[in-house]
Amino acid sequence: MRASRLMSLVLLLQGRGGMTAAELAKELEVSERTVHRDVLALSEAGVPVYADRGRGGGYRLVDGYRTRLTGLDRAEAEALFLSGVPAALREMGLHEVAATARLKAAAALSPALRDAPATAAQRFHLDAPGWFAADDPPPAALAPLARAVWSDRRVATAYKGGPRTLEPYGLVLKAGVWYLAARLKGRFLIFRVHRFGEISLLDEVFDREPDFDLAAFWSGQSAEFSRSLLREVVTLRLTERGRRMLRHVADPAALDDALASLEPDGTVRLAVESVPVAYSQVLRFGPEAEVLGPPELRELVAGAAARMAALYG
Repeated sequence: MRASRLMSLVLLLQGRGGMTAAELAKELEVSERTVHRDVLALSEAGVPVYADRGRGGGYRLVDGYRTRLTGLDRAEAEALFLSGVPAALREMGLHEVAATARLKAAAALSPALRDAPATAAQRFHLDAPGWFAADDPPPAALAPLARAVWSDRRVATAYKGGPRTLEPYGLVLKAGVWYLAARLKGRFLIFRVHRFGEISLLDEVFDREPDFDLAAFWSGQSAEFSRSLLREVVTLRLTERGRRMLRHVADPAALDDALASLEPDGTVRLAVESVPVAYSQVLRFGPEAEVLGPPELRELVAGAAARMAALYG
């Protein structure tokens, strides 16, 4: 456990140039006291790590010091070759770069681990798009946006017919759909890549905010987007079976609030996107749910029930 943490500490310093004890403690999920002890242990073992004093200080490695990959065990080596989604890399125009990187990594492995890429590929395949979706060609804007993201260059483009100058921060692949996280006039926003017009990479390089966390930003934005769609609230009375079905019928973003509102008699308030969407959701309950409101939805479901009764006699 400690050996793995010490290696992680060295790799963090190697990758980022220098970090404070507080930053290392957060990354490694330990206390700052533990970080100080680990640095001392590394120094005693011959790793040239030193402390920079004063403002902006922290721990650093002596310039030019690099670790080698000979310390990888089999599980780590195999996991290394699962770190990418081949189709996504190909769509971004990065498959050749990734292939070269994998070759270099494989060459650095010890002879006993040279079969790690093959064993990983035989056992795991990552397929990002969802089921029942056509294999559409990647958006034309994807490759130039990927280049802009890598080089921190501004882009000029049209989005939904309007001209935009964006600072592209990152790309996200969600259920087969590509999204761009970009800064526009000081605000971070999400854009669907397939809605972009022609992309022009500008010569202007923007200053990336060093603490921007793409994964955290995406998580917050996607959750907020899901909640923003739930503009209506319907009231249902569920049977015992209907209560069990609620998890499978409700929108995931509405589920927690719905469960919290559930009353002993089965009455529940459910947030939905619209009455037509609620209509399709409520029909999935069948006879396990009664619509109490709004009246418009109750009339729609009552009409559907009457037509079904006539069909089945």
